[in-house]
Amino acid sequence: MACGPPKISRKQKLLDIHQALTSDPVDIDGLRRAAVSEGGLLTDEIRRKVWPKLLSVNVFNLPPKPGKAIRKAHKDYNQVLLDVRRSLRRFPDGMREDQRQVLQEQLIDTMLYILKVHPELHYYQGFHDIAVTFLLVVGERMGIALLEKLSTHHLRDFMDPTIDSTKHILNYLMPIIKRESPQLHDYMDRSEVGTIFALSWLITWYGHVLNNFHHILRLYDFFLASHPLMPVYFAAVIVLHRREEVLQCDCDMPSIHQLLSGIPQDLPYEALISRADCLFLQHPPSVLAKQAALQHRKSIAIASFQELQQATLHQRPDSILREQHLHGHLHLENGNPAIPATGSNQLIKMAVWGISATLGAAALAVTQTALEWAPDFLLQLF
Repeated sequence: MACGPPKISRKQKLLDIHQALTSDPVDIDGLRRAAVSEGGLLTDEIRRKVWPKLLSVNVFNLPPKPGKAIRKAHKDYNQVLLDVRRSLRRFPDGMREDQRQVLQEQLIDTMLYILKVHPELHYYQGFHDIAVTFLLVVGERMGIALLEKLSTHHLRDFMDPTIDSTKHILNYLMPIIKRESPQLHDYMDRSEVGTIFALSWLITWYGHVLNNFHHILRLYDFFLASHPLMPVYFAAVIVLHRREEVLQCDCDMPSIHQLLSGIPQDLPYEALISRADCLFLQHPPSVLAKQAALQHRKSIAIASFQELQQATLHQRPDSILREQHLHGHLHLENGNPAIPATGSNQLIKMAVWGISATLGAAALAVTQTALEWAPDFLLQLF
C-alpha cells in the first residue's frame, strides 16, 4: 500500500540499520522504518541492538540480575509460578529440559522484579507470554530493562488493578472496523459478540495465540516501533481479513466468538502489518477517541507515548555509550588497562554489535541460530 514503507533489499536494510544505529544521535525514525517495513528486523542479533533503542534503554546501564530473595513474601509469586509452569509451549522445540528450567526460573524472577520495583503495577495472566519472548531474544538483564519500560508505557493499561483500562483499549477495535466495513461492523454488532475474543491477542501481543515464534517476533518488531494502540489496529485488520467468513457465520455471539477466537496460523502477516500501519494513519486514535465510548476514560499508555517518543530521539550510539561506560569504570579502578583498538580483528567488530554480557541464559536458546546468521550479517556490514 502506498502509505506503507517502501520495499527494500535485505542488504540495503542491513546497511540502513547499521547507519541508523551509528548516527549520533541514533536515527530512531530510520530504525522504526526498518522494524515496520517488510521482514522487520530480520535477525535476533539486530533485535538485540534495535529493540533497546526503540524503548530508549541504555544497554550499558542494565539492572542487576534479581536474587532469589525477590520471591520471598511476594503476593504474586504463586500465580506467576503457575503461569510459568504452564508456558512450556512458548519455549523452542528441542530445548533441553535443564536449559528450559533455567529460563523458567529467570522468567519468574524477571516478572517479580518488575512488580516489586513498580508496586503500582498489577500482574495479569498473559504478562508472562510477553516476558518470555524478550527473555528468549535478549536474555535476562536486558529483558528486565525492556519489559520494565514496556510495563510502564505500552502495557501500562493492562496492569491496572481492574480490567476497566483494558476494556477501554478494546473499545477502539469496533470503530476501526466500522470505518472500513460498516456492513461487517453492523453484523458483529447485531450478534452482540463484543470484543472479548481479542482480549488474549492484545494483552499478550499475540504471543499466546500464535504458534510460530518468527511470526511473534515479526509482530514485536512492528509493535515496538509503533503507537501503543497498534495491536488493536492489527486485531482490526485480522477481523477485516476474515470478513467473508464472519458474514457467512450464524449471526449470534457463540458462533462468531468461536470463529474469531482462533487465529489462523497462515495469515498473510506482511500484508496485514502494512494495512494496520495504513489504517493507523487513516484513522488515528485522536479521531477514534471522539466517539462517546472512548471519551470518558484516559489511557496511561497513550498519554505517556509522546514522552517516550521524545526520549528515544536523543540517544547516543552504542560506540559512545561503551566508551562512556569504560571511562566510568576506569575512574573507579587503579591503573590504566589497555583498550584494544577498534577494528583490530573480527572479534572487536563482533563486540561492537554483540552484547554477550547481557544475554544470560537466553544464549542457550539462540546459540544455534546465531551461528547461522551472524557471519553473513557481519560480512555484509563490515
